[in-house]
Amino acid sequence: MIEFRQVTKRYDSDHTALRQVNFGLERGELAFLTGHSGAGKSTLLKLIMVMERPSAGEVIVGGQVLNTLPRRQVPYIRRHIGVVFQNHQLLFDRTVFDNVAMPLEVMGTPARDIGRRVRAALDKVGLLSKEKMNPMQLSGGEQQRVGIARAVVNKPPVLLADEPTGNLDPELSADIMRLFAEFSQVGVTVLIATHDIALINDLGRRTLTLDHGRLVTGVGAKGGLHG
Repeated sequence: MIEFRQVTKRYDSDHTALRQVNFGLERGELAFLTGHSGAGKSTLLKLIMVMERPSAGEVIVGGQVLNTLPRRQVPYIRRHIGVVFQNHQLLFDRTVFDNVAMPLEVMGTPARDIGRRVRAALDKVGLLSKEKMNPMQLSGGEQQRVGIARAVVNKPPVLLADEPTGNLDPELSADIMRLFAEFSQVGVTVLIATHDIALINDLGRRTLTLDHGRLVTGVGAKGGLHG
């Protein structure tokens, strides 16, 4: 579902963010992406989201080579990738329901379908009873779950999470990770960038570790070593 083939990303002559990165994630696989600050995690996620293009190598998502993707097709690819952020990025002048509905509205989903799909997503994250509330009335963990509902409301085959538990206590973090595991069990490919080594160790999933732009563990499905 996601494949990197000898991917290098240079921002200028002094800074190479990724160096010849190779790995593959299968459909329904859940994996962690870790490494020191500045190791290249955010750059790797941006390449999958087509916010950046590689300097060399190929990035492939769902069989589509992203390097040569025409600009007009980028929104189409992004509709198939759900993204969960550390700081939720919710709109506090809208209800929980309206926040989750946003991706469907952008896609032009018929109004009759929006309600059904939003409520299904909120039910999945345990917040169906809070659809009319303002996100500011929710706890940090609940806000994060709203962000997850918004990321999966259009049933994307790929889900990316950038430090999704960075602001949460261990118990809430475990709840969020159980949600991600449930999504992977129904075929969603999930890649979670995190510094939380304890959380990674608890779940025992495959880990992609970056060190100064090089992948040092977790090559796996399409290549050599596992972490």
